[in-house]
Amino acid sequence: MATAPTYFYLDHSSQETLQQQIQRLMCEAILDGRFPPGERLPSSRRLADQLGVSRITVTLAYSELVANEFVNSRGRSGYFVSDKAPRQARFPNRAEVPASGVDWSKAIGQRYSDAVLPLKPAHWRDYTYRFIYGQSDDTLFDHRNWRRCAIQALGKRDFASTSADYFERDDPELIKYIAMHTLPKRGIRAQPDEILITMGAQNALWLAAQILLNQRRTAVMDDPGYHGLRAILSQTRCELVTNPVDADGTVFEHLPERTNVLFVTPSHHCPTNATMPLERRAALLQHARRHDYLIVEDDYEFEMSFLRSPAPAIKSLDDDGRVIYVGSFSKSIFPGLRMGYLVGPQPFISEVRALRAAVLRHPPGQSQRAVATFLSLGYYDALISRMANAFQARRNAMMQALREYALTPVEVSVSGGSSVWMKASDGIDTRQLATELSACNVLIEPGYVFFADQSRPCPYYRLAYSSIDEAVIRPGVELIARTLAGMTSP
Repeated sequence: MATAPTYFYLDHSSQETLQQQIQRLMCEAILDGRFPPGERLPSSRRLADQLGVSRITVTLAYSELVANEFVNSRGRSGYFVSDKAPRQARFPNRAEVPASGVDWSKAIGQRYSDAVLPLKPAHWRDYTYRFIYGQSDDTLFDHRNWRRCAIQALGKRDFASTSADYFERDDPELIKYIAMHTLPKRGIRAQPDEILITMGAQNALWLAAQILLNQRRTAVMDDPGYHGLRAILSQTRCELVTNPVDADGTVFEHLPERTNVLFVTPSHHCPTNATMPLERRAALLQHARRHDYLIVEDDYEFEMSFLRSPAPAIKSLDDDGRVIYVGSFSKSIFPGLRMGYLVGPQPFISEVRALRAAVLRHPPGQSQRAVATFLSLGYYDALISRMANAFQARRNAMMQALREYALTPVEVSVSGGSSVWMKASDGIDTRQLATELSACNVLIEPGYVFFADQSRPCPYYRLAYSSIDEAVIRPGVELIARTLAGMTSP
């Protein structure tokens, strides 16, 4: 008689389909030995009645199990666990897990968990007013054409190239597109051996820092500045100096003479969103030549210049190869893609390529090919245009709401971006503000993580509009204003 899996329960809120859940539950039961080889399984009708689903759903799940040799179909006799079904190794149960005999406070040679990074709720989509930075909007994304490109990359025609071990190389189609289309939009010309694909801009910054810095060198970053970069630079054991910013971005006239590498975000300064004018970009490059230091230009969000045309990248003005350029597709396609690139002189890229090969070899080949196809067929440019139009409308709605409720952004020169840098009254700690707003279903980003000194109360915070519907911006800003008023009133 067939075994009745009374412990099978389907989660109707799961992201898995019902068919996938049934298939997974059956696989787990076979792998851990609850269903031994040769055991008869419930009929599709019986299992469908028990689980409250259609018979075809169960039949399709069984068909997949048969195709993968977990299950045999014996005509009218039904379904049975296959003798070829894989099994998990079984080990005797241990009565209890022994206490660790290792003193991890001494065993750990380097600590990375001390870096202060923002806390981003896993369930941020559940918030009504999600002014959270760095997340994408599903309603703007081209799901259908991305699926086509991903399926093509997984297809038989491209399988031999995308499934191979590239070792230190990258997908030639993606490199070709970046060299011929992406970089020229920033005024940059580069040869294929001057471009390296990375696992997002964060990975690109880490690779650059590892190659350019050591304990005897000095790196300079902005204050406030990107918290992820601060964590990366601290890992190199270099001397880290922070540098002020103004309404036009990085102020560089008083850098220490010992500066070796300056990290900047000129298109949209992180976090103020200030856009560095062309004149300051040229002056910065002249200053770097005069004082002989390198510039790492993180151009993570240049596509979102919808208020005015983007200025040429600093790298485009570079005649002597002292600018390392960092780009990313993760902000514009979707964050989970983790796809970026580095552009620099061949000797630098050669060293970075060797380091990448030793650490992670290369970003997944199928992901690279899917991105290359998405770019080359024009879907990416259409997505950028759609995002820019939506972001401009959302920014307009936000600026109008901020004026209405007397909340003042920090005044900076802005060409676009996806956020607004805000300052509350002195004495307000936006960590407390974020906590109180969370209870009101509002999600903001407190600004303390961007500053070198994180011990003092920080009145700054960031409001992003990349993943919030335009219709809820005004009521969300109203809740922020009301909460701030309650924090400042006696």
